[in-house]
Amino acid sequence: MSNHGQAAWELLLPAVGAPARRRGRALQEALREAVRSGRLVAGTRLPSTRELAADLGVSRGLVTEAYEQLTAEGYLRSDRGAGTWVGEAARAAVRGGHDLAPGTSRVQVDFRPGTPDLSLFPRAGWAAAQRAVLARLPHPALGYPDPRGLPELRETLAGMLTRRRGVVADPERLVVCSGVAQASSLLGFVLRARGLDAVGIEDPGSPEHGRLFASTGLDTLWLPLDEEGLRTEPLAASGVRAVVVTPSHQFPSGISWSAERRAELLGWARAVDGYVLEDDYDGDFRYDRAPVGALQGLDPERVVYAGSVSKSLAPGLRLGWMLVPEALLGEVVERKRTMDLGNPVLDQAVLAEFVARGGYDRQLRRCQRAYRERRDTLLAALSEYLPGTRVSGIAAGLHVIARVPAVFGPPERFLARAAEAGVALRPLEEYGTARPTDGDVRLVIGYAHLAPSAVTTGIRMAAEAVGRG
Repeated sequence: MSNHGQAAWELLLPAVGAPARRRGRALQEALREAVRSGRLVAGTRLPSTRELAADLGVSRGLVTEAYEQLTAEGYLRSDRGAGTWVGEAARAAVRGGHDLAPGTSRVQVDFRPGTPDLSLFPRAGWAAAQRAVLARLPHPALGYPDPRGLPELRETLAGMLTRRRGVVADPERLVVCSGVAQASSLLGFVLRARGLDAVGIEDPGSPEHGRLFASTGLDTLWLPLDEEGLRTEPLAASGVRAVVVTPSHQFPSGISWSAERRAELLGWARAVDGYVLEDDYDGDFRYDRAPVGALQGLDPERVVYAGSVSKSLAPGLRLGWMLVPEALLGEVVERKRTMDLGNPVLDQAVLAEFVARGGYDRQLRRCQRAYRERRDTLLAALSEYLPGTRVSGIAAGLHVIARVPAVFGPPERFLARAAEAGVALRPLEEYGTARPTDGDVRLVIGYAHLAPSAVTTGIRMAAEAVGRG
């Protein structure tokens, strides 16, 4: 037996043990993988079909078929009268399933905002809704959906949003999407196609808005806030005709826009023939009174309303919605169609069933109780371990703004010491252009995803690490 034959025999021997009906395919797969991985290097001459068949104890036709198939695919090359060789085209793929999800390595207590308590996900209720959907969903419903979303989900969401958030919700103008992130991208592409070149974002605000609109070709301009909301004069002077806002519970400052400022924003939009994207990211979570209704209810032809289940159920579901003004609807729907042909049908049907059964309302009540308790725990811990800390913003949402006295600073030292102790915190400066000059440490503290005991422990650990400047 030649050296080449011995090498091929060793690499391909496991394929011979496959059942007879799969042996030919197994032989092709083994030979293909040997070339792809580099174990059979480019330029290697393979044994003749007769020789390899004898070595492996299989029919010559099986080997001939394998050689012909891999020659057609480019893994092998065959020179008439000169044998079969390993081709030059194949390269090994980079292997490894790396997890690119946000990590928290070396973090013992993570106060970074934006994540709900995923252990509260209603597994039993969701599973029951899923079983009901699989039992009744007709076969044709599993085809390509309306790019706006399943009619039953749009109708269910429209009713729920009208009742809970005070929006004007026509199911025909509701588009199911993969969260507020996709809603922002869809709107960005449509506005860019209409000739807009920039969009305004709140300062402070979510940097993610800027990144999303930048991916659609739009520049972003930071626009300053005061205690009532977006300041109208800089907005008017900016020249933009579109702006992203969080008026019910501004992120991250925590304020609720005044009625006057809401009216001024809508007056600006009408005057410049512009649009407002309302990101209602946590509008259902208010702990001291009923939530303020959405801005969209005041002018559904100027406000694009977007929300999702990322804070109420889980961000991994990638389910959200947007209510679109009539003038933009056709362009948004066409962009959604070309982007992904619509969201997964089963997920949409399950959410519709879950909402219709009352599961969503029960989930919101459960989360509100848990998050209110954790917010109270956080305020008590700040008062005990970092005395003099002031918390601003309304009693709502999944985070607070905490202004820690300068005696515990300076800010760089505070954050570095806390990080060394395993406590992850984010300064307010990461969310806008303003920089403090008084030495106080301004923090955006997320608490919803932490058990009350972890909230207290984390603040105590940070306080012990920083001491007093």
